[in-house]
Amino acid sequence: MCMMHHHPQMPINGNRSESSDSFTEGNHDSLREEKPLKMGFGRKVFNVHSHVGVLDPWPFYESEEPISSAEPGPANSEELEHFMASRGIEKTLVLPNYGIPVQEQPFSLNELVVRLCREGGGRVAGALWVSGLPQNRELTEKALKMLDEPGICPLKMTYLLGGTPDPRKWDEETLKLHEKIFREAMERDIPIHFHTSPHGTSDIRNFFELIKRYGKDLKIHLVHMGGGSSGHIRLISQWKDLIEGGYKIYVDSSWAIGFGVRKLLKEIDRTGIGVDRFLFGCDEPWSDYESEFWKIQGAPISDEIKERVF
Repeated sequence: MCMMHHHPQMPINGNRSESSDSFTEGNHDSLREEKPLKMGFGRKVFNVHSHVGVLDPWPFYESEEPISSAEPGPANSEELEHFMASRGIEKTLVLPNYGIPVQEQPFSLNELVVRLCREGGGRVAGALWVSGLPQNRELTEKALKMLDEPGICPLKMTYLLGGTPDPRKWDEETLKLHEKIFREAMERDIPIHFHTSPHGTSDIRNFFELIKRYGKDLKIHLVHMGGGSSGHIRLISQWKDLIEGGYKIYVDSSWAIGFGVRKLLKEIDRTGIGVDRFLFGCDEPWSDYESEFWKIQGAPISDEIKERVF
């Protein structure tokens, strides 16, 4: 979320000055600067999922006019520092903002991610956008060349823009590109963030074969905890077997539904299985930090587990 600025002719309390006749109700929100939250409870929050960079408006679905589906993410170090301070975030992992059906768009923010890591003073890590689609080979190879930049940790992939995570459905060219990406990650022992959501190609059912084939060597971060109620149920039902079977899977609870988060956290609290695999991510600006924080803070689990998550 970008820093907001006060109107030069408007006091912060909202009272009009004599020279503020042009003020309208529509821009009132732009006058309010974010204040540090009072909800941290002393937590030192390590956030593993938020987006940076501006996302241009797009005519989504039946919309006749382009709309902005999410507020801009931080676009420079000053905005990112303000974003973290306003939420009590100690360290953060940033990813390119995305969501419009333009293949090149998220790749264009990789250099911003690298710059924010360089300027982050050890508090900012970054994930680079890559793609297993052969049409994006050159862009992906360019991204992989930045993997050894300071602070770069995971890679980020999604199938919302095409393709499938099910390796049984890959042609030879797609297989080779995926395995190149996976090899680069495994050599550095870094995870790949995979978006999950119910139905369509990002459904968790399409990931189980990928996990089976690569998950004992490749760290696989299943963003959104499998995606939706069906994804939560399917993933939680296999959680114990996957962890004890040696598969390197991780989850964050952003955009996850309450019952799924509570159920998995209570199971982890009871058994200890996967205690280091459940991570906190706020997914700003698509989600909101406050609700994501309270999914964990308000869960009926021990404070020890909450500390491990945060």
